[in-house]
Formats: sequence, structure tokens, C-alpha cells
Amino acid sequence: MNAKAPLATTVGWSDLDLRAVDTVRVLAADAVEKVGNGHPGTAISLAPAAYLLYQTVMRHDPRDPHWLGRDRFVLSAGHSSLTQYIQLYLAGFGLELEDLEALRTWGSKTPGHPEYRHTAGVEITTGPLGQGLASAVGFAMASRRERGLLDPEAAPGTSPFDHHVYVIASDGDLQEGVTSEASSLAGTQELGNLVVLWDDNHISIEGDTQIAFTENVLKRYESYGWHVQYVDWTVGGEYREDVDALHAAIEAAKAVTDKPSFIGLRTLIAWPTPGKTDDHSSHGSKLGGDAIRGLKEIVGFDPEKTFDVAPEVIAHTRSLADRAATDRAAWQEGFDAWAAANPGRKALLDRLRADALPEGWANALPTFPAGKAVATRAASGDVLSALASVLPELWGGSADLAGSNNTTMKGEPSFLPAHRSSHEFAGDEYGRTLHFGIREHAMGSILSGIRLHGLTRPYGGTFFTFSDYMRGAVRLAALMGVNVTYVWTHDSIGLGEDGPTHQPVEHLAAVRAIPGLAVVRPADANETAAAWRATLERTDGPVALVLTRQNVPTFPRGEDGYATADGVAKGAYVLLEASSGTPDVILLATGSEVQLAVEARTTLEAAGVATRVVSAPCLEWFAEQDDAYRESVLPSSVRARVSVEAGIALSWHKILGDAGRAISIEHYGASADYQTLYREFGITAEAVVAAAHESIAAAHGAHAPSDLPAAPTQSGTGDLPA
Repeated sequence: MNAKAPLATTVGWSDLDLRAVDTVRVLAADAVEKVGNGHPGTAISLAPAAYLLYQTVMRHDPRDPHWLGRDRFVLSAGHSSLTQYIQLYLAGFGLELEDLEALRTWGSKTPGHPEYRHTAGVEITTGPLGQGLASAVGFAMASRRERGLLDPEAAPGTSPFDHHVYVIASDGDLQEGVTSEASSLAGTQELGNLVVLWDDNHISIEGDTQIAFTENVLKRYESYGWHVQYVDWTVGGEYREDVDALHAAIEAAKAVTDKPSFIGLRTLIAWPTPGKTDDHSSHGSKLGGDAIRGLKEIVGFDPEKTFDVAPEVIAHTRSLADRAATDRAAWQEGFDAWAAANPGRKALLDRLRADALPEGWANALPTFPAGKAVATRAASGDVLSALASVLPELWGGSADLAGSNNTTMKGEPSFLPAHRSSHEFAGDEYGRTLHFGIREHAMGSILSGIRLHGLTRPYGGTFFTFSDYMRGAVRLAALMGVNVTYVWTHDSIGLGEDGPTHQPVEHLAAVRAIPGLAVVRPADANETAAAWRATLERTDGPVALVLTRQNVPTFPRGEDGYATADGVAKGAYVLLEASSGTPDVILLATGSEVQLAVEARTTLEAAGVATRVVSAPCLEWFAEQDDAYRESVLPSSVRARVSVEAGIALSWHKILGDAGRAISIEHYGASADYQTLYREFGITAEAVVAAAHESIAAAHGAHAPSDLPAAPTQSGTGDLPA
């Protein structure tokens, strides 16, 4: 018995549209069956919803996936990648039938999850559940900020920069905590340009979601301040895909401009596949030959054919480009009028689209005089305030730690609905200072969404130890190569009395292990300014600025033998040269420990030991340099080397080599003032001097070739170990 066709009279779908929807179903089944693994069920049951979005609702252009005026689409349910891939194929975004046939195989355009920069039409990598929806909040925030920069006076809905962000989310997305964090903030921000479609199919890998997921999701989103609707395709006891009702809900959502919108859509996974409908076996496994045969017979396809697409169907769906051309012409007329009336803003837009910095922008960077101790977090705050007027695209904030992270540009309004202004922070919908609340994971995801939207450069701050809470988002940013900036302060035991829960002894090694993430720990205020400059001049991947709570000395740059801070951009450089020119030992340090290396050098040189000090704020940037530069900083002939860093030594083993020594902390911290902690844990200039002598002896064969710390295993606090 044939399944009932989608009810799409109001939408105006023709028989070709209905045939296209069924084509989506069989393509999803065939693609997973061919590769032998994947997620067919959701793509089959969401076929009408995805087709509605791509062919009817969204404003986009298959001929130009990067069109400035497009709506954005985020498939947060990334495991159901075919939900997006098949629509991109039908609409003509560049995928062809052979790409669907190559699903999840080496070198294909159709990997297991949608990947940014891999497949045309994919706006973001959505692998781990929850990341897509959370990042979509960033897309929506960026859209509003960009409108404020470029066209703030336009009436709602009349600007060429007005568009919507659409999300398809699954039960799994809504179970992940990151979506709760982000959705709560979206409600506070009243993001009326965000529309989330929740596929409420009650299925996850372990079966019916009633075993673990029972709250009233609609009430939850109402409590967040969202506009909430529900469309039930199972109502009345007979499954019917009421596309008209879904379309009406989407249109109602678009009409609500002061709240994000949440639409629950009750579906049966894999409908109408016999034996697989509403069954968790269709979630993450191929359907099998019998089930696919049954599906094809029900929807009127030849069960003997695979990847069967009628020429008239693909011709019809790819006529979307012609319809898009009409929409784009109307948009272009409005854009041209805006450009003519706003030449200065048009010039800004051109610069932002080129991802270029303005001429002479670095002249605004502050310089810090020697002789005054300054915390690098404070120096970073001064840099941000100094750059506010010359880089309008730079904006950001903190996860409720603005005063500690120094992430607030002086005099800049907050980004929030004006009626939510507080005594401490006043702002409006186009403001600049972001308040993420105590939501580190969502902050990381939102930063990626802001940057992926295209025009602005975001940063977000928290304590370094809480980077653990945002690691999933950071890893995805590195995977995508998204150049966002993390401001991680309170970088070591140097934060003092808050104790080991807040002292990130293992975190430098942990975040350095993320491929594509640059970790920058500047030594003083001028290195901090140089680190911001190097960060903003880069366009390839995220950067983490790891900054001190405590004051550190500001070195006399370009005087008394000290190098300027220009070498920061190369990751490591000679801060102080050995008196003989050829060093007997090289001391390498980062951040607040560079001062210890400098102090130790004085002692060593007085004893006749030629000592070079290398400041190494970013090991990743140093690794990018050519062999000649790296050899000039760390000559292979000098095997006597000492690293100095208030964290575990794991990052340094390769650099130190067989004779090197590490001054590090291989256990958790303790609650005390930072001077006591450094002394008690042996991170001192005296310890560096002793390690230098040991390393020199080892390089001459007088001691065992290596004395690097063993892997940390000790639990408990540093003063009272377990």
C-alpha cells in the first residue's frame, strides 16, 4: 500500500516536488546501503522538511554559495549528513550523483559529517552533537552585530543584511548541555533571526529516548524566552507529513522578531520504510535489502534500480537557481542603493569581506615602558581598548569574568537588548561587549559561529583552567581552521590562593596537543601587544592567548641586550644572547617564567657560563618557521638546554633532546600566595641555574643522557598529596 504523499497544497508543491521528496528517501537509503554504514533513518523521515527549507523557504543561490545576502543553514544533527547532501545535490550546489554514491569514502565530497571548506554549501563542521545549534547562536549574533556596523538605521526587514539562520536539531542535540547554555543566552539576546527545527522522533542509538530524555522540551525553550510551536505529523493516529502546517509554523517564526523560534516537529524515523519505521535500528545502520525494496515499492520506485533520479525531477529541483536569481536581483537593488548612500560603510564592508586589516592599524598598539611590572592580562586589556577605534570588527567578552580577564574595551557598549542593561554594563542590540554568562562551552561554540558568519573577529575569555569546559568547541575551531581568539587568563600556579582547582598545571600541554591551535603565552606586556598583532594578522586557525594574573616585569626592549618583541610572531626568539655569542646552554621559557630564565642567566654568566635566553611564547608558530630560522634560535650543536614553565614538561621533551632538563611542576598546585608556591615547588632562578649545570654535564657525557620528569601520577594538593 502506498504511503500518503506530503500535504503541501498551500505551499504549492507539484507532483514533481512530491516525487523529489520520495527521491530523497531512496537516495538516502541507497547511499548508506552502498557504503555499508551511516545514518539513513533521519534523512528519510526529514526529507519533506529539508526539501521545504531548501526549495521553498531559504533565500540562497546555488550558483554562489557565499552570496552575502543568503540565509544560513546549520545541520546540527550532523550524523544525518545526507539530509543536507541530498538537498545540495538536488539544488545544484555542486554535488552530483556520484558524490552521493561515494558517501563516507576516502577523498569524497560527502564525508560522514558535514565539513566546513570541504563541501560547497556547508557553513560549518557539525560533528559532536550540540555544536551546530550552539554555533548557530553565534551566527545569529554576528548577523545582528554586522547589521549594526553597516546599516543600523534601516527598519527591520528592510536591510540587505537582514536574513535568517535555520537549524535542524535532533533529540541528541538537545540532550547535550552546550545547547542548553547557548539556547539560554539566545533567549536573553532575543535573537529573532534564529529558527530551530527540532526533529522530535524519540529515537537515539540506544532506542526510545524515554529511558534518558523525558523533560518537556517545549516548556524548557519557553522558559529560555523562545517563541515555541509544535507540528505533529502523527496527530490523529495516522502519519501524515503536513508540510503546509510546518511551512505555516516557519512563517510564523519569521514574523517574530524579538525572540528566537523553536519548532518541534514530531516525526517517525525512517517513515515509511517497512520494518524500520520508528525503530532505532534505522538510526545508525544500513536498512538492508528487504527494507529498501519495501520502501521503494511503497513510494513507487523500481526496487531493482539504485540511485534512481528521474531527469525531470533533477531539472525541476535545479530550477531553484532561476528562482534564486529573481530573489537575488531584488536584493541586489537594495544593496546597490545602500552602497550608494553609504560609501564609507561600503568601504568597510569591502575590507571586511577581504579579511584585510586597515592600513596602519598596528600604530594604535600601545607600548609599555620598562621598569613597571604589569600582568599580561592587564596589558591585553589595554591592547583591546587601544584597538577599539581602528578595528570595528573586533569584539568579544567573557564568560562572566570580564573584570578578571580584562576583555572589556573601555567605553564600548554591551551587545544586548537595551532593556537588559545593568548598572555595570549598559548597551544596545548593536553593542560590542559580549556577556556569555558562566557558559564556557557555549562561548567557544558561539565564537566559531560568529567568525564563520564571515565579517567580524571575535574573542572570548575565561580562566585557563576552565578551557576544559570549552575544549570540544576549541577542537572543532581548530579542525575548521577558524581564526577566533581565546583569552585564557590566570594561567598557572601564579594565580595563588584559589588553589589547585583553579591552577592549570596540565593545561598548556593539553591544549598544545590540539592540532591547528596556536597557544601563545607572552612573557611581558610588550610581548602581549605583539601577540595580539600576530594573532590578528593571521587568518588560519584559532589562537589562545594564555595570560598571567600576577604582575611580571616589563623588559627594556631594544636596550641592554634585550631584543624587541618582534620575534613573537615567529613563536620563539633570542631575548638575550650569550656573552660569547656561542652559548654553552640555552634557557627556554614562556610567560611569567621568562623572568626566571633572565635572572638565572645573570648568575650563570657571572660564573663564566655563556647563556642564551630564548623566549618561546608559541611553540606552534616556532614550528612553522624554516629550518634556518629554527637553527639560528636553537642550534643543534648546543645540546645543553633547560625549559622553564610552570606546568608539566610534556610539551618540551622533543625540544630539550637527550641532554635537556626541565623546570616544571608535575603535580597539582596548592592554596597559597604565588611567591610561596613558586618557591615550594622549585620553580626558581636557583633551580634553573642548577638544571643548567646538570644539562651542560649531560651534554658532555658526565651524567645520564636524560633526566626529564616522569609522567605525572600524583593526586591530592601539592602541599598535602594524597
